[in-house]
Amino acid sequence: MSAPKILATGRCLPSRVVTNEELSRQVDTSDQWVFSRTGIHSRRFCTGESGLDLAAGAARQALDRAGLKPEEVGVCLVATFTPDYASPSMACLLQERLGLKEDTLCFDLNAACAGFLYGLKTAHALLAEAARPYALVVGCEVISRVLDMTDRNTCVLFGDGCGAAVMERDESAVWHTVFGSRGDPASIMVEGPGPVPSAVHMDGKAVFRFAVEVVEASIRQLLEAEGCSIDDLDLVVCHQANARIIDHVARKLKAREGLFYKNMARYGNTSAASIPIALDELVQEGSLSPGMRVLTVGFGGGLTWAGALLRW
Repeated sequence: MSAPKILATGRCLPSRVVTNEELSRQVDTSDQWVFSRTGIHSRRFCTGESGLDLAAGAARQALDRAGLKPEEVGVCLVATFTPDYASPSMACLLQERLGLKEDTLCFDLNAACAGFLYGLKTAHALLAEAARPYALVVGCEVISRVLDMTDRNTCVLFGDGCGAAVMERDESAVWHTVFGSRGDPASIMVEGPGPVPSAVHMDGKAVFRFAVEVVEASIRQLLEAEGCSIDDLDLVVCHQANARIIDHVARKLKAREGLFYKNMARYGNTSAASIPIALDELVQEGSLSPGMRVLTVGFGGGLTWAGALLRW
């Protein structure tokens, strides 16, 4: 099938940095305990910023870098499980904030940590009949608003942030994707609207087992579809949940050192924002260039997973 072409990326992060040492003053933990189990040293939490502020910042950056005006966008999707409101959607609010045309297809989607890749796939399909040929796909989370700060098994894992990409449909290229879901609220869940305060609950061991299973399987499926080996890839960008997950999969696949990108040390798990934040970091540091083959894999609550092999 035809592929999306990512024209530019952007990211926006809250100004407040929260270190493991700071969290150790609120809950029984330490930098050594957290880092040795997750690879995380710090994360960002929103204080004065809203999710919309982050989404608009990342989206504007991506549009500017793509050399596009807001009125040229035909599709605007926001992947999130922590929107500012249940309704209106973050995407609709972004339409007004950015000045997108009123006939722009705008909606949120929730596939948790796999959400950005679900967004790319959905936007790519919608562009076939959209009024304009460019799509804005945003992964944005304010997870600090749904954390139980007395639970050291979850509050140390997550952070807030946003990443965005501008894409167009490329009829001359082919891409391979894999998607899946497995309804399982016992492994990781967040309560919805109701009398119980919303908070993340997670069975860490179950999530680890799930993650290493589906990440390895997704990568193998994509490599088979592409007709290449792990050594033919330029980069692998997984959802940045836990360094142990990524390292385990890299060892299983006998991947070369440095192939799997990791940045959770600075940001923690930002769910749907983690892959676009990582892609933007790689672009800005000059590690991503045209023609590179980049394999991306997301996995998280739902349970959901997604993979895409992109030609940069």
